[in-house]
Amino acid sequence: MEGTTKIKDLTPSSRRVNVLGKVLNVGEPKEITTRFGEAKSVTEVVIGDDTGKVTLSLWGEQAGQASEGQTVYIDNGYISLVRGHMRLNVGKYGSIAPGTEEVSEVNEELDVSEKEYENQFHGNGGGYGGRGRPSSYNRGGSGGSGGRGRSSYGGRDRDRDQ
Repeated sequence: MEGTTKIKDLTPSSRRVNVLGKVLNVGEPKEITTRFGEAKSVTEVVIGDDTGKVTLSLWGEQAGQASEGQTVYIDNGYISLVRGHMRLNVGKYGSIAPGTEEVSEVNEELDVSEKEYENQFHGNGGGYGGRGRPSSYNRGGSGGSGGRGRSSYGGRDRDRDQ
């Protein structure tokens, strides 16, 4: 298939990739709570091609579209890092469909989801636990002035005079 990305060529920054792979293993669905507080079901599926294998995260209904031994075609997928490990995702702009070509040979030696990456894709991290901001930024925002206007009562000068 034209424009298909081989599994060994996937990187943590891969976006808009088309991947053809054979389903090697379908995990049990897990309930997780997203960062938005929604409960969602995710199923991890391992797919492979002649260059390697990768873990594919299928959300909700998507999981029913992959069964062991079947070839699937991921259109417009992307890579995310889950605890530093690559996961291929279909996403809301992508799709998963039965592959029109058979993947007969799978290289099971190379698992690109095994390698651990630094989570460098969420800002610079700046030494604040990867959130990119010191925790003090989160204080005082809701309480009215939130740190502004300190000089209006001479707070800084008063400290110096004592």
